[in-house]
Amino acid sequence: MAVYHVSKTGNDKNEGSASFPFLTISRAASLAEAGDTVIVHEGVYREWVNPARGGLNELSRITYTAAEGERAVIKGSEEVRGWVREGEYFKISVENSLFGAFNPYAEEIDGDWLRRPLDHKKHTGMVYIDGESIIEATTFDALAGEQMRWFAQVNDDVTLIYANFAGKDPNESLTEINVRRSCFYPEKTGLNYITVRGFEMAHAATQWAPPTADQTGLLGTHWSKCWIIEDNIIHDARCAAVSVGKDGTTGHNMYNRYHRKAGGVYQFEEMLAAKRAGWSRETIGSHIIRNNVIYDCGQNGIVGHMGGAFSEIYGNEIYNIGTKNEFWGHELGGIKLHALIDTYIHHNHIHHCAMGTWLDWQVQGVRLSSNIYHHNTIDIKIEVTHGPHIVDNNIFGSAHSFQNAAQGGAYVHNIFLGGMYKYDVLDRPTPYHLAHSTDIAGCSLVYGADDRFYNNIFANAEGEEGGDFLPGLSMYDGCPTSVEEYVNTVWEKYPKGDVYQFSMEKQPVYTAHNFYADGVPPYEKDETSVKTDMKTEARIVTQEDGVYFEITLDPSFDTIKAQRVDTARLGVPRITELPYEAADGSPVTIAEDLLGNSRGAHPTSGAIEGLCAGFNRILIAKNKNHKEV
Repeated sequence: MAVYHVSKTGNDKNEGSASFPFLTISRAASLAEAGDTVIVHEGVYREWVNPARGGLNELSRITYTAAEGERAVIKGSEEVRGWVREGEYFKISVENSLFGAFNPYAEEIDGDWLRRPLDHKKHTGMVYIDGESIIEATTFDALAGEQMRWFAQVNDDVTLIYANFAGKDPNESLTEINVRRSCFYPEKTGLNYITVRGFEMAHAATQWAPPTADQTGLLGTHWSKCWIIEDNIIHDARCAAVSVGKDGTTGHNMYNRYHRKAGGVYQFEEMLAAKRAGWSRETIGSHIIRNNVIYDCGQNGIVGHMGGAFSEIYGNEIYNIGTKNEFWGHELGGIKLHALIDTYIHHNHIHHCAMGTWLDWQVQGVRLSSNIYHHNTIDIKIEVTHGPHIVDNNIFGSAHSFQNAAQGGAYVHNIFLGGMYKYDVLDRPTPYHLAHSTDIAGCSLVYGADDRFYNNIFANAEGEEGGDFLPGLSMYDGCPTSVEEYVNTVWEKYPKGDVYQFSMEKQPVYTAHNFYADGVPPYEKDETSVKTDMKTEARIVTQEDGVYFEITLDPSFDTIKAQRVDTARLGVPRITELPYEAADGSPVTIAEDLLGNSRGAHPTSGAIEGLCAGFNRILIAKNKNHKEV
């Protein structure tokens, strides 16, 4: 088991020891074998680390780590000097040989489900001054104004970059441009058991990463299993930061290229192709992504289709994702995962994102627990999946808390400070699986409901009225309270039907011991819950020492006699008929709160045990921001 050292004072002709280190991480990556460790010392490494090998098992990993207490930075950019003033702007001429075969200023951001801009597409290149990325202008004339912008023109031999630096002199500043697509990403698939720890990584010219494409990231696993990505600071990916996505062999932007079928049909085909190629718990996924800080990325903090199944994502802070509005599509999110079977997402802090977390297709067996969301356009979206999935002990602090285009979810001990937008999807069937497996059990439309809401707090802290997002649970009015009632109604009304009758009636909803504050309307048959018109004035406050949750509760809150929630109580959703259980098949009990406090037989409703009537102020997260939001 070798240990290789890398230092900015090293030489790639050295032996790679502590006394005679390598100069580049890439040199160590070309040699590292199972069981080896690569220690990277202080400095900025402008390179694409393309590992040659993976480890063999948990006891024989390949580990890449920053030296303890040292700041090792991997950048996909190069510093550029020699800017020339031309009128109000600066210009630099860059030899195309700097980019090699990939010029990010010639590559347009494009792919399935990218919706704008369509007339003047943006590019994967970026320009940075003193660590701040500036916006790409759509035309040369659009450089004008007070805001910093850049525009590029690619010729046969050189790339001309023009920039408005809003009064800054780029020759007196640290001025950098994107050059490489990734910072740490294997070109080959199937390199397993790799650990990446303690780095800062930035400035990658990543491409739009829908579920139907080769999902390249600034840092990524590239269709493998059992990576550990921990304690890193990752920022300024043009599109996706951390990728646990699929590769391109099963299809790459087929809808955008051919338009012969609906995008969802291509996605279904690619999922089946991946299954035929061996997608399973034994071969793909089971990654750990923990304790990272990810920010200032154009599309995603964490992205992946199928490749993130059976994984655990926790302790991360993710912010400023998709907020520049340079481009937009249906794949934005602090976390955006498809087919994430049995993945456990917990104790993350996700804020100031276009979409906090978006879980799409095959969310079966997933648990989203003990996360903090605020100041997002939408906190969470769960789409075209059939259950069972558990959402517990979260605080959803944005005005638009939840977009629910799914069925079969269990929502337990959450705090919703904003509204929910619920809708059915009766034109797009999606698959479901055998328990804890990628094997397909069936395919169904999303009829809506079949949800469970136990021990939650619903408020309208933002005071929004109207629109698609409604506070409380009145959108479930008209739903029966049991699957037996639903089935009986269907067959009584439509005794000779087959397909259509199941969509003609509302599926059931199960509710108990919820607290409806700020006058928000409950589900009409929620008989064990409490409603009050008293204002909660609930909010999430960020201060120097951490993040606080504040809420004022009516005395009636203390009268709720909630009960513990476990696998037995949750039953099974109608379509999949599988229990709400842990990824290993063991029963689940919601026995702790957001902060790790134990819950008794009669727990407190909401995400925090011990909330009570009156004013509550609780530290819910310590700050680990590395940039102001």
